[in-house]
Amino acid sequence: MLAGLTHIRRDDRVIELGTGCGIIALILAYRAKTEHKITALEIQPELAELAQKNVLENHFDEKIEVHRCDFRQAAPATSNFDLVLSNPPYRKPGTGRINPDNQKAIARHELTAGVADVFEAAKRLVPTGGRVGLVYPSARLSTLLGQALDHGFSPKRLTIIHSRAGGPGRLVHLECRKGSGEGLTIEPPFYIYDEQGRYSPGMRELYKCAD
Repeated sequence: MLAGLTHIRRDDRVIELGTGCGIIALILAYRAKTEHKITALEIQPELAELAQKNVLENHFDEKIEVHRCDFRQAAPATSNFDLVLSNPPYRKPGTGRINPDNQKAIARHELTAGVADVFEAAKRLVPTGGRVGLVYPSARLSTLLGQALDHGFSPKRLTIIHSRAGGPGRLVHLECRKGSGEGLTIEPPFYIYDEQGRYSPGMRELYKCAD
């Protein structure tokens, strides 16, 4: 959903913070969303190695570069990118059960970084007018909006993601712009499943092999 719902221009220089196995970068490269090489950062060595393996096995080494690093320290001080993408960890430490799988625990709980760190890094990575795209739990929308504003990013596009029509929103997709004024567009709700439990037309559109 992050790869599909975020508006990406052909000339965007894209960086992903916390790439995991590299799936977002792979989708963007496969669909030729940008003409530039995509940069993907991952702190966990096993996942960074897996992401690099996925890039090589899918023959996208000319389109994606994976770096094993902590983006809180490694993010350059210069504005080299137009768009930052991230599915940041979303659970506060001390809330909920910590997954015994260390990789999943770091991905879900704010053990090494959180949404504030994503915006702090993005502030260094993009110039004025640069953007950030994120997917985050709807229950923490106030935190997401607050951190965006605190770091100088204006919320521009918000999509509430529902499992199905009639159900509550579970996730949100948010796009922000650095140094911009007010003006938030609330997009139509996005449904993952239809009434028969199959993927919705919107979800099937995201799974298309090409635009």
